[in-house]
Amino acid sequence: MARKLRVEYEGAIYHVMNRGDRRKLIFLDDEDRGAFLAILDAACAKTGWQVHALCLMPNHFHLVVETPEPNLVAGMKWWLGTYTGRFNRRHQFFGHLFSGRYKALIVDGSGTGYLKTVCDYVHLNPARAKLLTPEQPLSDYRWSSWPEYLKSPGQRPAWLRVDRLLGEYRIAQDSAAGRRHLAAQVEQRRAVEADADYRPLRRGWCLGNEAFRKELLGQMAERVGPEHYGEERHASVAEQADQIIAAGLKRARWTETDLGRQRKGHPVKVRLAQQLRNHTTLTVGQIAERLQMGSRGYAVRLLWLAGR
Repeated sequence: MARKLRVEYEGAIYHVMNRGDRRKLIFLDDEDRGAFLAILDAACAKTGWQVHALCLMPNHFHLVVETPEPNLVAGMKWWLGTYTGRFNRRHQFFGHLFSGRYKALIVDGSGTGYLKTVCDYVHLNPARAKLLTPEQPLSDYRWSSWPEYLKSPGQRPAWLRVDRLLGEYRIAQDSAAGRRHLAAQVEQRRAVEADADYRPLRRGWCLGNEAFRKELLGQMAERVGPEHYGEERHASVAEQADQIIAAGLKRARWTETDLGRQRKGHPVKVRLAQQLRNHTTLTVGQIAERLQMGSRGYAVRLLWLAGR
């Protein structure tokens, strides 16, 4: 059976969730959790993602993310693949870490309350799992975006966007008073958590009203074909890479032809490879081919030497 298409478009919001293979742990200690967040930070820098909510649990994670560009699949592939590789190297494991495909629920972010529902669901995960005592505030759980919401703007990670959730809670200003009001409302939501109905969030493919669902179905009907979204995604990444390369060639006073004429390890090529690695989701093999740097292994070595 063919896999279902991922629906990608500019400005889409998703609730993403994935578990460990056979429900095994995906984090063995705080160093693993820190690495996961550091790689998320790099993924957001590459893709432009804006995170609305995040929670790391022992054997799974939740992420509510907005994609200004249609690049969820490319970004998730890089993020989870990079973390899996580092996790396996650190613990001397092999094989899959995550269980199959991640779930990506499309969320209506038009201010009608659906984003609030999904962010609350994510932030309340530690309480539902009894990782906190009833007396502990939600902010005591370190591996969630919730404690970051309660900090001043300059103390938050660059990838966290708080204004949408504040807006859905009708909090006009990201001030100390506004954050206290937000904390009080979320704790009140926690108190009635047992009565919450999360079945549409856990089982559906989108979270929104009927008009939102019909709009998405219309988009999917117009974009038929197993390769459509892949082509659109790759075109977006290639365009981003071409812009970076064009700017680098202009600075070096090179033309595209010079990429083939100059030696594979030329410093200009290495600098361009570093930029592509930092700001796109291209693999090292794709970068080596695009810049005519020889084999993937040679490009890996050049990048490693340049980063020392």
